[in-house]
Amino acid sequence: MRVVIAGGHGQIALRLTKILAADGHEVVGLVRNPAHEADIAAAGGQAAVLDLEKADLDSVVAVLSGADVAIFSAGAGPGSGVERKETVDKGAAVLLAEAAGQAGVRRHLQVSSMGADNFGDLDPNDQFTIYLQAKKAAEDDLRSRDLDWTIVRPGGLTNDPGTGKVRLEDKTGYGRISRDDVALVLAGLCSNPASIGRTLELIAGDTPVDEALNNLAS
Repeated sequence: MRVVIAGGHGQIALRLTKILAADGHEVVGLVRNPAHEADIAAAGGQAAVLDLEKADLDSVVAVLSGADVAIFSAGAGPGSGVERKETVDKGAAVLLAEAAGQAGVRRHLQVSSMGADNFGDLDPNDQFTIYLQAKKAAEDDLRSRDLDWTIVRPGGLTNDPGTGKVRLEDKTGYGRISRDDVALVLAGLCSNPASIGRTLELIAGDTPVDEALNNLAS
């Protein structure tokens, strides 16, 4: 497969690149900083320098051309301000999905956030609430598109070593999950038809990743 990852220098994306490349897949990581190219190469991928906050649609379509899977794993990050929640967490996600449709890339994974559908009681002016609203808007946009999409909502992310065991369901309740295990699940979802059209929550659990992926078909 040829897999294009938006947010290619992110912690999850670099782990995912390493997993996919080790399995023989071609991985392209979209980054806005040319200094990040070496890290993507070290993980086994190749970088495409493209700022999704500024790029036009045709430029993104060109990068996605010939891909089998598009993955949105970008985020403005803590302390980035309200405006970038709109331009990255929502805007860049919408742009990638639109470009995927125009490039004929049907398989589309979007990394969202636990709680993206449950922020009504939070302070509407809080940056975290605005972040969740942006993620929810990006989810809603993706659901409206004629793509083979899957939305993944991880719980609280940690840098603990992965266990290879997770809980992956439509609803899990809040929990934590290592970035290693999120990357492992995303790699498996690339070719998992049972996950198409579903929004899945992901936390640490007792089920091996392969089994958790297989269980989606039951």
